[in-house]
Amino acid sequence: MAPPLLQLSDIALTFGGHPLLDGVELSVSAGERVCLVGRNGSGKSTLLKIVAGLVEPDRGERFIQPGAVIRYLPQEPDFAGHATTLSYVEAGLTASDDAHQARYLLQQLGMTGEEDPTNLSGGEARRVALARVLAPQPDILLLDEPTNHLDMPTIEWLEGTLANQRGALVIISHDRRFLESLSRATLWLDRGQARRVEVGFRDFEAWRDQQLAEEEVQQHKLDRKIVREEHWVRYGVTGRRKRNVRRMAELADLRQQRRDHRRATGKAVIDAAQADKSGALVFEAKNIGKRYGERSIIEGFSTRIMRGDRIGIVGPNGSGKTTMVSMLIGELAPDSGEVRMGAGIEMASLEQDRDSLDPNWTLAEALTRGRGDQVSVGGKTKHVVSYMKDFLFQAEQARTPLRVLSGGERGRIMLARALAKPSNLLVLDEPTNDLDLETLDVLEEMLADYSGTVVLISHDRDFLDRVVHSVIVPEGNGRWSEYEGGYSDMLGQRGSDLSGRATGKSKAAKNAGGSEAAAEKAARQAASAPASKRKLSFKEKHALETLPKQMAALQTEAKQLGAALADPKLYTRDPNAFAEKSARLAAVEAELSSAEDQWLELEMLREEIEGG
Repeated sequence: MAPPLLQLSDIALTFGGHPLLDGVELSVSAGERVCLVGRNGSGKSTLLKIVAGLVEPDRGERFIQPGAVIRYLPQEPDFAGHATTLSYVEAGLTASDDAHQARYLLQQLGMTGEEDPTNLSGGEARRVALARVLAPQPDILLLDEPTNHLDMPTIEWLEGTLANQRGALVIISHDRRFLESLSRATLWLDRGQARRVEVGFRDFEAWRDQQLAEEEVQQHKLDRKIVREEHWVRYGVTGRRKRNVRRMAELADLRQQRRDHRRATGKAVIDAAQADKSGALVFEAKNIGKRYGERSIIEGFSTRIMRGDRIGIVGPNGSGKTTMVSMLIGELAPDSGEVRMGAGIEMASLEQDRDSLDPNWTLAEALTRGRGDQVSVGGKTKHVVSYMKDFLFQAEQARTPLRVLSGGERGRIMLARALAKPSNLLVLDEPTNDLDLETLDVLEEMLADYSGTVVLISHDRDFLDRVVHSVIVPEGNGRWSEYEGGYSDMLGQRGSDLSGRATGKSKAAKNAGGSEAAAEKAARQAASAPASKRKLSFKEKHALETLPKQMAALQTEAKQLGAALADPKLYTRDPNAFAEKSARLAAVEAELSSAEDQWLELEMLREEIEGG
């Protein structure tokens, strides 16, 4: 077996008084593909910096084969001292490297090389940093969240490029599909320890869950043994003195084992504060368009989004995803067409840009917005430390300044702030950035249980497949299309990825072989179409005009009744009033549901008549 290119032995590092790494071992041989996984704050990025020689451990040894070329991709590249992007990339080359690789890779990544690094967006900065570490074709490539801020075409290009690399890879990423595609071994960093398993990420999670289950069983056995020994100490110290001393020493050892054992970090408790239900129709766009100068961003797009829908918006950076969302939710007026919002919308949004977080704030100040030690969650107050623990922060972190937190920890803060607001519409812009995989699982579960509507922009293919019901994607020249299903379903229907590369299923074949349901639906619509064009009756027109006000009044009454019934003393104080309000609330909710259904039927009828 060839000697390793890289060897870390007995690495230990204490940070903030707590052991972050304790006896970590890592070896990487030529051509290996290793993914480094673990919870946010477990030390993944720190370990990668130790490998790169940027952080000195408290203990341990680092060995690199003489002559081996290592390149490290940080989460936040430093462009200081470089006037152009080409200058920055060329600075990563050695004397023996091909100088043309720098400009070639920049062009492959959509850059000219003449850009001023100080004016780059997050996605552009990541592409330039990737060009710098790829250009020398290193023996070991260390990548810390390489897909963050990249659009899907670039992620897919990077995946293909890395798959053809001859050098070894060590990757930290939250992108499941990226890890499944590239990794052949997994290093799990957990509670300061590192465990390696010779399987890629595709098989890692099942192995990890089995390990945690076995650990829980062993810990339970230890706890029961301590209970038995403590019972003997209290009630059974009657044997010979030497035997008693031995058993007391064994009990002390058992207690020390329990103290030394660091239990696995608990599961995040991510829950969105939910407002009253919105109307059945959330929003509707009709032939909307938007131009910036001569460029058409969106042209003639229409959609209807109903309560409970989960909509994913995908596309290359700069294609207009944020513009699309801003128009749909009413923050930006279209140049043409119209957008109509439904009744009773309560929106909460998560922005991709974290500039709203002051790095000098403490964690508690970020969650309370500097107002005391209470957080308002869904209209109810909760102590900030309790809310922090829901998002896997420790009580002692309350006074920690945000500037020292990891990207994933800051991502959890943004989620905590956004989800505290009562809502029935969640608008999420890149919610998965920097989140660890376990937190992503919990976020997916929360979105599955959320009774409202979700609109999200994401480049995470696996997350889209797990969460959304339909995908809106740009087709070029301002045209956008909506496809049923997740990201993989969209690829199958289009027959190509977002770069235009064929995916193996042509759209024509998909339509020929898989459009029976659509044809059946069209046949039903044709059969039910009126023989002659009709008009709305006076009664129907009047109902269309008055139902929205009626629904708003019913929603207000339902909210007031719900607030009154939430009083825990109402039943004791006045049982009759409690019964009356309960009955009225049930009646109001039934009236509201009936009114929403009636309005929706009439609205669809009006559209059919006008479009006929």
